[in-house]
Amino acid sequence: MPNPADLTVVAHALVSDERGILAADESVATMSARLTAERITPSESNRRDYRELLLTAPGLDETVSGIILCDETFRQDLSSGETFPVAARRLGILPGIKVDAGTQPFDGASTATVTTGLDGLADRLAEYAALGAAFAKWRAVIDVADPDQGALTANAEALAEYAALCQQHGIVPIVEPEVLCSGSHDLSTCADVTMMALTLVFDRLQDRGVDLSGIVLKPNMVTPGLESADAPAPPLVIAEATLAVLAETVPSEVPGIAFLSGGHTNQAACQNLGAINQDAGDAPWQLTYSFGRALVSDALHAWAGAPGFVAVAQTRLLNNCRRASAATRRPVAV
Repeated sequence: MPNPADLTVVAHALVSDERGILAADESVATMSARLTAERITPSESNRRDYRELLLTAPGLDETVSGIILCDETFRQDLSSGETFPVAARRLGILPGIKVDAGTQPFDGASTATVTTGLDGLADRLAEYAALGAAFAKWRAVIDVADPDQGALTANAEALAEYAALCQQHGIVPIVEPEVLCSGSHDLSTCADVTMMALTLVFDRLQDRGVDLSGIVLKPNMVTPGLESADAPAPPLVIAEATLAVLAETVPSEVPGIAFLSGGHTNQAACQNLGAINQDAGDAPWQLTYSFGRALVSDALHAWAGAPGFVAVAQTRLLNNCRRASAATRRPVAV
């Protein structure tokens, strides 16, 4: 049985020291679509080269504690001949792996989905641990337009089962119940659905015996929908609403909360995160980021598949990471 103290150490390392988690775990289909949109051939080698330029950006470890990869990338070698997990650890970044298998419609609901991937998960986690995984990620997708109670419960139970299996294999679970920001809903509706989702998730985590000191929570910020007449809301309003929900739902044992960007730009996501930290007071958790597109989209566009533009792309990535890192700072108490 893995030492629970080791899980706690890794969980704290993922959220501390003004660093966050880089989500580079798009599926083969999603990553291929993004390459195609940039007029880059969606080949296995181009997917690898893109992830390599992200991981090897000089000094990335100053702002990034961990990188989430998909199965394909986790098994690939860099041009140096090292595997991605080995190279990440050498570069001072913990390697993580996405282990869910995507979503499927939830029976009886209109648009609600449930995330799949529990079948065979224990065996896959054992293999990923042997390959060097320090942490894993499982994403539940929650549509504000259809907060079906059955789907919310099913997703919470799947997250809890995933988290328990991760800890049994010495892997820190990132628990991600994402309330989508797409739509025209207002901020209070997002707050209500986020409250329901997080309440169920932590009830199920505790029922399953998950050690909360050895997890990282990856939630959405509480915002109006991107198509709402109220969007964008002021960062301080988002901060107040987000912290109110977290205070009601997240136990103090959880080491840190790494917010997802959820379709917001780097600038908007960082402004919101900065406001959350400015307003956090003595909140017991580290409050950081686990952004994907908000960190990497500029780099992908700058690279465009050309080796000569790798350095430019890496500079774009690092600038976005530095902005996100700055947003994790809390005022110094006097």
